[in-house]
Amino acid sequence: MTGGAGFIGSAVVRRLIAQTEAAVCVVDKLTYAGNLASLAPVSADPRYRFEKADIADGERMRAIFADFDPDIVLHLAAESHVDRSIDGPGAFIETNIVGSYVLLQEALRHWRGLEGGRRERFRFHHISTDEVFGSLGPDGLFDEATAYAPNSPYSASKAASDHLVRAWHHTYGLPTLVTNCSNNYGPYHFPEKLIPLMIINGIEGKPLPIYGNGLNVRDWLYVEDHAEALLLVAQNGRSGETYAIGGSAEMSNRQVVEAICALLDELRPDPAGPHARLITYVADRPGHDARYAIDAGKIRRELGWAPRQSFESGLRRTVEWYLAHQDWWNDIRSGVYRGERLGTGAAPAAEGGR
Repeated sequence: MTGGAGFIGSAVVRRLIAQTEAAVCVVDKLTYAGNLASLAPVSADPRYRFEKADIADGERMRAIFADFDPDIVLHLAAESHVDRSIDGPGAFIETNIVGSYVLLQEALRHWRGLEGGRRERFRFHHISTDEVFGSLGPDGLFDEATAYAPNSPYSASKAASDHLVRAWHHTYGLPTLVTNCSNNYGPYHFPEKLIPLMIINGIEGKPLPIYGNGLNVRDWLYVEDHAEALLLVAQNGRSGETYAIGGSAEMSNRQVVEAICALLDELRPDPAGPHARLITYVADRPGHDARYAIDAGKIRRELGWAPRQSFESGLRRTVEWYLAHQDWWNDIRSGVYRGERLGTGAAPAAEGGR
């Protein structure tokens, strides 16, 4: 699994070790968003293995393929923070496009060397985003047939990698799967993203900055539900297919922040007053997409998946986790990210997230 020390990847690894008998090799470059602390709950298990490596390093990828000999590749390694892609798109091109190309080449080499049932069972599962589809108006939903229209350097790089995966399937026969997910949230989420940033700022009594008028809408998906869906697709999805994964939980950014404030008022009251007093509105992100929402009917029909958490239950779990794990996010806030605003299109300078 690439990117297994990241937010979504670590959730998949924890699920694999806890609920299956599979062995997992995590390949991660450990950039700012990779955090081995997110894998601490499974790090002592003999079925877990970690390799610090760059997916754009073909020789290293070839050696890992040869040594670990995987039946399934879950490709989650990516630069994924929209604001950072505005300030520095080069890293997104290198990792998301060039890195995916290198990984596809090595996966193809590996697959061609397999025989019999192992060759039939092998899958290269590329995990992508709904942002490749661009922005919706007030109506409609993204699905597997939606045309691509990426609007940020991040989403453009992910669109490119999606197309590479499809090309390697149709040109070379590599058994591939692509999933496009809506916005994830939950425990172990990097603090520059919207929900964890608002929780942490609220705990610390700092401003809760919302871009523009706060009416941009996202479809929110609890990360553990997403992890379950990814494993279902990897094991049971049809080769060459795409599956859209969403939480059917559309919320505006303003509604999300207000819901966080209400939970903090309940779980960690502030003597200075309601947390909503901390809400401020700041200049919008350049090219900020208005609305994303997913039609997850295909994965429901074919694989029987549906999210287990509503937005309300998932958000409560998330706020409770951040309240109980201050050491985890304090380590990050003291080093690679201190809550500064990113993605202004000029100098890095805070609402986080997609």
